[in-house]
Amino acid sequence: MAGWGQPLPLFLQGPEVINCARAGASSTSFVQRGRLGWILEHIAPGDLLLISFGLNDMKPGEDLFAAPFDGFQSNLRHYVDEARDRGAHPVLVTPHERRVFDRFGNMRRPLHLYPAAMREVAVRLSVPLIDLNEWSVAWWRQAGPEGTRAIFLHLAPGEHPNYPEGVADNTHLRAAGAIECARFVASEMRARLLLPAACFRNLETAFDPDQAVEFPDDAAFAYLTKTRTTGGRR
Repeated sequence: MAGWGQPLPLFLQGPEVINCARAGASSTSFVQRGRLGWILEHIAPGDLLLISFGLNDMKPGEDLFAAPFDGFQSNLRHYVDEARDRGAHPVLVTPHERRVFDRFGNMRRPLHLYPAAMREVAVRLSVPLIDLNEWSVAWWRQAGPEGTRAIFLHLAPGEHPNYPEGVADNTHLRAAGAIECARFVASEMRARLLLPAACFRNLETAFDPDQAVEFPDDAAFAYLTKTRTTGGRR
């Protein structure tokens, strides 16, 4: 399992990438558990804050759910305002689409309202928007039900030691998918002049997914998970 924030440093040189993404987090729980608080304590004027939610905001539970044109938009405005209050520059990134096809091979778009809600916030608050959702939809459709298995966390029994019985996950990416999503995000950052052109590299370079994406060991992961929170419950 990999997120697009992990391989983003492959495409940047100079700026430090601090990846605070957390699997299973929504725009609500990220605040409640103190993760946004940690970012706001450490963010500096001129920093970019890439904000991407939507995959978990539709899940039930008061610490996760936020209706797209209600709580979700309110949360996004909070992220934007807090970043700007500190002199940082927020950037909204719509979530990549889930892998959902019907029995005829037609792709469905279960996240539709959440990307639309984010686009509306971007327009109203004049925030740069990177539309990863629309780009991913085009890729998923081209790859089809079978081709997208290599993009998402679909593994046969015995294929990987982390999943001895196999796994069929239509939300989380494998390294190959994460790299290409990161490449798109970096390319859009360059096209929109969010960083100087000299800050970008490898935008046309092919990578071996198994070698290019780094994973912290269990101890480092536990440490980062514990320490990158403040002012909230864990």
